[in-house]
Amino acid sequence: MSTASTVTTALSQPGTRCLSTELDLPEVTNPGAVAPKDAREISRIFFVRLASLEEGTRDHQYVRNTLIELNLALVKYAAGRFRNRAEQMEDIIQVGTIGLIKAIDRFELSREVEFATFAVPYIVGEIKRFFRDTSWAVHVPRRLQELRIDLAKATDDLSQRLDRSPTMAELAEYLGIEEHEVIEGVVASNGYTAGSIDIPMDDSSDNAATPLSDRLGAPDADLEIAENVQALKPLIEELDERDRKILQMRFGDEMTQSEIGEVLGVSQMHVSRLLTRITTKLREGLLVVE
Repeated sequence: MSTASTVTTALSQPGTRCLSTELDLPEVTNPGAVAPKDAREISRIFFVRLASLEEGTRDHQYVRNTLIELNLALVKYAAGRFRNRAEQMEDIIQVGTIGLIKAIDRFELSREVEFATFAVPYIVGEIKRFFRDTSWAVHVPRRLQELRIDLAKATDDLSQRLDRSPTMAELAEYLGIEEHEVIEGVVASNGYTAGSIDIPMDDSSDNAATPLSDRLGAPDADLEIAENVQALKPLIEELDERDRKILQMRFGDEMTQSEIGEVLGVSQMHVSRLLTRITTKLREGLLVVE
């Protein structure tokens, strides 16, 4: 197939056939159907033309878009390395295409290297960055994400050399960092994956495996009450004798407001107002932030 004459070209957008003629370029009506060998030759022609066009112009945009579509096969090829993540394949193709675009914008024919050789590292790098930034179950700083990878490599290397698991100090010396940084990286590594507490746990007994949620402790429902009682004691001691007596009758002896009123010689309505004042004062004392 002659790339200059018989290769049918032009993108599926209005005016592309006219543009390719004006720019003295082959027309590409279906870039995805162009064979890899022909795509390489056509891409070279388009790169030559791209270098002579002003960025931002209609002609530049047409040539650049054609190069992207001609080389999408490189993205699919690179994405094939991650086929075990089939549920994310659409996202992988998208971020891989970003890598392809970056490669097109930075490629120069003077490098004397095939575009595919130049572009694949860009595409794979973009995909790996995508996994690095989205695969963690808990967000941690990128510095610690990269440290996790270094620690994994260092651990494998030292384990082979020492025939045992390396210590924190040995890992720190190997990586040339402080021991506390190693500890920080190991702790952060726990955020890479997360499991549901409803997943059944292995059990060595004959009983059926129970979920982790059934084995986790729960806050004591009475703990908050106990804490509030202890916090209330000094506040109650600050009340005058009459107020303390009213509290004792209402909440200790569980007397009604009418019964308290008879003891104090006041109306039930007045007892209600007294209780409101006392409890409000105690509540405000509990909520004071020191």
